Amino acid sequence: METPAPKSERLLSLDALRGFDLFWIVGGHGILVALFKLTEWGWLGAIDAQLKHVDWNGFQAYDLIFPLFLFMAGVSTPYSLTRRLTEGARSEVIRKVIQRGLILVLLGIIYNNGLQWKGLENMRFGSVLGRIGLAGMFAQLIFAFNFEAPKRLWYWLAGILLGYWAVMSFGHAPGFAAGDLTMEGNFASYVDRLLLPGKLHKGIHDPEGLLAVLPAIGNALLGILAGLWLRRSAEEASGDRKAAGLALAGLALLAIGGLWSFVFPLNKNLWTSSFVLWTCGWGSLLLSFFYWTIDVRGWLRGFGAFFAVIGMNSVLIYMAGKFINFDFTARALFGGVANALPAGWGALLLAIGVLAVEWLFLWFLKEKKVFLKV
Repeated sequence: METPAPKSERLLSLDALRGFDLFWIVGGHGILVALFKLTEWGWLGAIDAQLKHVDWNGFQAYDLIFPLFLFMAGVSTPYSLTRRLTEGARSEVIRKVIQRGLILVLLGIIYNNGLQWKGLENMRFGSVLGRIGLAGMFAQLIFAFNFEAPKRLWYWLAGILLGYWAVMSFGHAPGFAAGDLTMEGNFASYVDRLLLPGKLHKGIHDPEGLLAVLPAIGNALLGILAGLWLRRSAEEASGDRKAAGLALAGLALLAIGGLWSFVFPLNKNLWTSSFVLWTCGWGSLLLSFFYWTIDVRGWLRGFGAFFAVIGMNSVLIYMAGKFINFDFTARALFGGVANALPAGWGALLLAIGVLAVEWLFLWFLKEKKVFLKV
């Protein structure tokens, strides 16, 4: 028998999955590394090996963190925009969507460069938050203009992913063959070298460049489609059916993305169309699991509540990691005990301490209802 979902339209599972996603970059990876060094357990080493970005073509678990966050931003869109769109306030929604997107771009620039001006040539404008802001903004605008005919979102998705594939298959940097997908020769990096001001993250290429914003819209659109599925009434689809639908969709996306990767390789740096489908496939499977176990069955609500503390203030903790030294605070609190322990145990205590300080910081803000909303 299903446990009734909470009366609030906000999904605990969505906040929990967002928090689980960020967990690996705000402290989870550090704990894993310390555990592996202490125990030398092979299975921990195998997980640790997955928590590194692939240099170019290919995919590892760490490459999922960024696109999964964008997918979840899409999932939350029908929950946050539907009421105002239903009331006919589309112009207000559009204004807020554009405002949010531009604020995230600005926060991304601040994250990369701090608040110091070192000349245009030394500024990096591409950023994780900028990619989330722009791709999410365009996806939400597409949703707003097609609110009354959501099936059109599939046409937009197909057009964007196929269009990007065509551009990358026929375009190239000067002196390279059409469809060259090396860092030097691909068309996206060439566009960034031409149009993106300031410095590129890798000199000749920026993984958060301009042209690759286009396929990233696909991650948000697939998230919106998942959110529309989850928002269906209990009469239209039970919680079990919704979870099963997400799981089946995830498997289908993995199959299509995997097949496409034979001609358009999985590549996070270029954010290839196959990468969009592949990452959304994993995102849909994870969302299915979190939704079914937390919101439908209620088995892991405590687990979900722990991660939701991180997920409910995701932008804040991401920005705070750049400007607040949580490691310093953890050492001040736990350094004495850590120094008295054997080296491996001390390193593990400090890694756990950093995460504990961050989590308690976010818990305090949640209790005080302080959230960084953009």
